[in-house]
Amino acid sequence: MKAAVLVFPGINRERDMARTLEIVSGQKPSMVWHAEHELPAGTDLVVVPGGFSYGDYLRCGAIAARAPVMDAVRSFAAKGGLVLGVCNGFQILCEAGLLPGVLVRNQNLKFICRDVFLRVEKADTPFTRGYNAGQVIRVPVAHGEGNYTADADTIARLEGEGRVLFRYASPDGRVDKDWNHNGAINAIAGIVNDRGNVLGMMPHPENHVESVIGATDGRGLFAGLTDHLGKAA
Repeated sequence: MKAAVLVFPGINRERDMARTLEIVSGQKPSMVWHAEHELPAGTDLVVVPGGFSYGDYLRCGAIAARAPVMDAVRSFAAKGGLVLGVCNGFQILCEAGLLPGVLVRNQNLKFICRDVFLRVEKADTPFTRGYNAGQVIRVPVAHGEGNYTADADTIARLEGEGRVLFRYASPDGRVDKDWNHNGAINAIAGIVNDRGNVLGMMPHPENHVESVIGATDGRGLFAGLTDHLGKAA
């Protein structure tokens, strides 16, 4: 799997992401600076990591979405290339028009940094093939603007087309307000575009892949991607 990790000023999770990709796939990813106009030849997966691109000025992800490299990402996605955006990366993908909706301030107006539980809604995508549908996984979140929202028609389309891949849930898989930490509509934690090749999610699966950390639930996402791309090669 030949992955490319984008790097913007203020992004601070690119090394975590790069380490995870290398551990799981066995291949070191390329680090691509925001001012580049092209992705490395042969790129299989583009990852937009978390952090605080451009200090979260204007709106989270708004400036990064207009960086030169994002034109290359749009072209890559339009050709069916896989794109993963995590946390600030999710915000950037929404601002760039690669995913619908927007991430706004958490409902309680506080920064949230803790482990959360996610229910995997589908297992038949490149991003979730490492899990079972209905499986509950534990991964960390660290965000102040993770409250996903969109207009009613967009939400209905996402739900009707099965494009919600992850929801905030209780440890036993129940979805209710007590476990919806940021107030996101329908407890949405991760969605894909209409082609299913662009995923944005707020939680950080890259931080739960090594047993020394204590939990490895995030590993399934990257293992699934590696397996999918290996079979597609």
